[in-house]
Amino acid sequence: MNDVKQALTMVSRGAEEILIEKELIELLDQGRPLRIKAGFDPTAPDIHLGHTVLINKLRQFQQLGHHILFLIGDFTGMIGDPTGRNVTRKPLTEEAVLENAKTYQKQIFKILDPDKTEIVFNSSWMNKLGSKGLLELASKYTVARMLEREDFRTRFHTNQPVAIHEFLYPLIQGYDSVALRSDIEIGGTDQKFNLLMGRELQKDYGQKPQVVMTFPLLEGLDGVQKMSKSLGNYIGINEPPQEIFGKLMSISDELMWRYYDLLSFRSTEEITTLKKSVEQGTNPKELKIQLAAEITARFHSIEASKEAQNAFAAQFQKHLLPENIPEISVACGAGGLAIANLLKNAGLTSSTSDALRQIEQGAVRIDGERAENKAFVIPIGSEHLIQVGKRKFARVTIVKE
Repeated sequence: MNDVKQALTMVSRGAEEILIEKELIELLDQGRPLRIKAGFDPTAPDIHLGHTVLINKLRQFQQLGHHILFLIGDFTGMIGDPTGRNVTRKPLTEEAVLENAKTYQKQIFKILDPDKTEIVFNSSWMNKLGSKGLLELASKYTVARMLEREDFRTRFHTNQPVAIHEFLYPLIQGYDSVALRSDIEIGGTDQKFNLLMGRELQKDYGQKPQVVMTFPLLEGLDGVQKMSKSLGNYIGINEPPQEIFGKLMSISDELMWRYYDLLSFRSTEEITTLKKSVEQGTNPKELKIQLAAEITARFHSIEASKEAQNAFAAQFQKHLLPENIPEISVACGAGGLAIANLLKNAGLTSSTSDALRQIEQGAVRIDGERAENKAFVIPIGSEHLIQVGKRKFARVTIVKE
């Protein structure tokens, strides 16, 4: 029983909710490899640290000898997860989903053991289900039950459109659990409705309902919204070591503890000791360096992590500019180029809206001076050292089209 308690302590660390804990204990006590499922829709080309909250948990189950089902939602990805949306999500093309899925398959093995991981695609059973099977699946749930979901209910009552195909998303995610006969499914707190759908459908198909475990959503670099590539507040696990290290050093002291709890492989006792050390006068920056070093080494190597740390110290602690700053020429019309367009065209921000947001946050510097005027226009022929945040630099020359 002590082994079960230890296993429960390990896998439940960081969990927001376990439905139902008694059933989880019974499963762990059976002494057989359990089928642990987690699903990821390949809606973006890279895995970021937000995804790894769940992948790290899969790794822990794997260390306990359980069978990991890493589900790539290539079929559901073409529908688009409506969770948390106030408008219908634009579906991805099959080509985009499959291309993103390729990178997922490569990147997850930075964390998981490839010999103990089964990668599955929900198109493999959904394509076989056919229209007749899909209609049968749709008959398992009512519109009234679907409208119990807060996002659907809110959109319905505010006269925002809810497309019929969006109702299919939680049904298909739930059917994935039937097809895989999963014992346990883990997911983010925002996925609770979909995860419970799996329990309900397993009952309907004569299976023992899976245990559901939900985990918190990791906030992005802004410390407010969940980590997302579309919001530009993410840290990709395939990014260069200096980028991962530098981004982690940019988070707030408060957010650092959230990252320790959800991302670090240190024990709860070790993290508690670190918190006490800060209360006793340790500079939080020292602990942030330790966290950045741990996570950078995880996705690259100890040597690469040390090099990133040294580069960070040279650049920011000694106030030196990085070596090999890229030189970029940006073309514009006769009237010059607005700063937001310059940042986007130079590849320093993902979009003009991202550029404007960076300017508002005081993250943009031109020749060392903070850019505060969002309407500032840079004339043709000028050359400037542009900095965005703490890590992105470029020497930009404005040339005529």
